[in-house]
Amino acid sequence: MSKSEGLLRVTIAYVIALFLGGASLYLLDHGPLLDAFIADLVATAVIYLFSRAYGNSSFYDAYWSVVPPFIALYWLAAGTGSSPPLRELLVLGLILYWATRLTLNWAYFWEGIQHEDWRYVMLRNKAPRWALLTDLFGIHLFPTLQVFAGLLPVYAVYCLGDRPFGWLDIVACVVTGGAITLQMLADFQLHRFIVNRREGE
Repeated sequence: MSKSEGLLRVTIAYVIALFLGGASLYLLDHGPLLDAFIADLVATAVIYLFSRAYGNSSFYDAYWSVVPPFIALYWLAAGTGSSPPLRELLVLGLILYWATRLTLNWAYFWEGIQHEDWRYVMLRNKAPRWALLTDLFGIHLFPTLQVFAGLLPVYAVYCLGDRPFGWLDIVACVVTGGAITLQMLADFQLHRFIVNRREGE
């Protein structure tokens, strides 16, 4: 299977996961925080099933960067609207900037469905009898919990925040935007290094 065919299948998996995760929101009414958490788990379960179907847990690799913008958009729509609009837009813009950089970097380096992160293989090989649970909890569920925990400040902005826009917002925006830009420049340097090494072989 070519890389483009693999990317298409991964994209289909993510569309289905996001659709089912989003659809679950219509069945839930526990507040924006818990509803988003459950929807996140539903989407993770869908990607887990695709990982098992293809025998490759690297189906999950892009989940880290694909899902956060959707959760942020949901909280923006479901929030109280008490935060300054400029802060809300800046937070969303930074998340989209980060997610785009990380997702494109993954797509560039991803070798295709035939390739699986060696760390996943190592984890399963350490306890073959528990491979299914290692896959579910260690490779899919626990990272989802980590990312969701990292999004809690975003929830606070959209659903709890009411402080006026101030200098601290500007500092946070500059620091975060600068860090993402440095990561992007490092990606470019790594790409160039790899190309130069291949040309030198």
